[in-house]
Amino acid sequence: MASAVHDIKEIETRMRASIDALKREFSGLRTGRASANLLDPVQVMVYGSRMPLNQVATVSVPEPRMISVQVWDRSNVMAVDKGIREANLGLNPIVDGQILRLPIPALTADRRQELVKLAHKYAEQGKVSIRNVRREAMDLLKKLEKDGKMSQDDHRGNSEKVQELTDRLIKEIDATLVTKEAEIQKV
Repeated sequence: MASAVHDIKEIETRMRASIDALKREFSGLRTGRASANLLDPVQVMVYGSRMPLNQVATVSVPEPRMISVQVWDRSNVMAVDKGIREANLGLNPIVDGQILRLPIPALTADRRQELVKLAHKYAEQGKVSIRNVRREAMDLLKKLEKDGKMSQDDHRGNSEKVQELTDRLIKEIDATLVTKEAEIQKV
C-alpha cells in the first residue's frame, strides 16, 4: 500500500461496524418469542434524566413468551412501566411489586409484514453505510494516484480489493436479512 491512511483492514473495520449496527437493530425487532434485547431501545425518565432501562432494572426471560423486568429501586417502578409503554413495542407490562412481567403476544400476519419491511429498511441503511465507506476509499485512492503517491496499477489493484470487500459484506447483510426475515415469519 502506498499510504498508511488507506489500509484495507481499516476499511473492513469501518464496514463491519455497519454490520454490527445492523445486527443490533435486528436484535430489537420483535419475533414471536421473548428476548431481553427487545427492551434495549427503552429509555426511562428517572432521577431527572432519561436512562436506558438496563441501568435501572434487570431484564430476564423466564419463559419463551415472557420478559421479566426486576426494578432495583421501588420508586422507579411506575417510571419503568411508563417507559416500556411509550417505547411502542406493543407490550403491556403487568406490575407485580418491583417486578414487571411482559407477556409477548403472538404476532399477527400484518405485524409480521411490518417487521419484515422494517428489517429491509435497516438492511438497506447498512448497505448504504458500507457503500459510503467504499466511496470514501475509492476517492482516497484516486487522490493518491493523482498526487503521484500511488501507481495506476496499485490503484487498480486496491480498487479491486475494496470492491471485493464491499461485495462480500453486502452479501453478508443480505444473508443476515434472509435469516431475520425467516425468524420473523416463523409462527
